[in-house]
Amino acid sequence: MTWSAFPAVFAVSAGLWGAAVAGVYLARLKPRAEIMGHLFFWAGMAVLTIFILGLWGSLDRPPMRTLGETRLWYGFFMPLIGYLTWRRWKLSWVLAYSILMAVVFLGINVLNPDVHDRALMPALQSVWFVPHVIVYIFAYALLAVSAIVAVKALYEGRRGQFRVKTITLADNMVYIGFAFLTLGLIFGAIWGKEAWGHYWNWDPKEVWALLTWIVYLAYIHIRAHRPDLVRPAMWTLAAAFVVLMVCWFGVNYLPSAQGSIHTY
Repeated sequence: MTWSAFPAVFAVSAGLWGAAVAGVYLARLKPRAEIMGHLFFWAGMAVLTIFILGLWGSLDRPPMRTLGETRLWYGFFMPLIGYLTWRRWKLSWVLAYSILMAVVFLGINVLNPDVHDRALMPALQSVWFVPHVIVYIFAYALLAVSAIVAVKALYEGRRGQFRVKTITLADNMVYIGFAFLTLGLIFGAIWGKEAWGHYWNWDPKEVWALLTWIVYLAYIHIRAHRPDLVRPAMWTLAAAFVVLMVCWFGVNYLPSAQGSIHTY
C-alpha cells in the first residue's frame, strides 16, 4: 500500500462516514437507518485502517514521522471518538462534527501530500516513538471534541442557561484528554533522555507542549475550585484548543523553531 492510493481511500471513507451521519439523523424517521449508520461508519473505519496498516508495511516503519502522517492518525481517531461519544451520550452532532474534522484533516493530506520515505533519523528509532505519538494524537482528538463542546456551551449560555449535560461532557473529554496529554509529556521526556541525554531541553516544541498542558490544567482547576464560573471556564477551554493547534502545527513556522530538535 502506497500513498498514491490515499485519495481513493479518502473518498471512500468520507463517503461512508457521510452516509453514517445521514443514517443517524434519519433514524427518527426510519429506525432501520440507524443500523445502516453503524454499518457505514465501521466500513469507513475499516477502509482507513487497512490503508494505515498497508502504508506501515510498505514504509517498513510507523507512519508517524511527518505532519501528514500525524494528520492521518488524527483522521482515524476523530470519527472513533465521535462515534463512542454518540453511543454514550446520544449526541449526534458530536459524531457529525468529529467526522467533519476528520474529513478536513484528511482532505489536507490529499491537497498537500507529504514525501514519504523509509528513513528514520536515529532519534526516532526508539521504542518510545510510537507510544509518544499515539497518545498525543489521541489526546488532540479528544480535546478537539472538548473545544466544540465548549463553543456549544457558550452558545447555550447566551441563549439563557448552561446545560449540565453539555458541561459534564466537556469536563469528561478534558479529563481523559489531559491524562493522555500528560502521558505524552512523560513519554517524550523519557524519549528525550534516551535520544539527547536530557529529559527537557526547553526546545520551542517542548515549551508549547508545556503551555498546552498548563492551559488545560487551568481549566481543570477552574472547574474544581470555582464550578460557578462556567463561562470563563468554557472560554479557557476554547482558547486552549488554539494553543494546542499552535503546538501541533504553528510552532513549526516560528523563527525560533527553525533549529528545533523536533524538526525532522
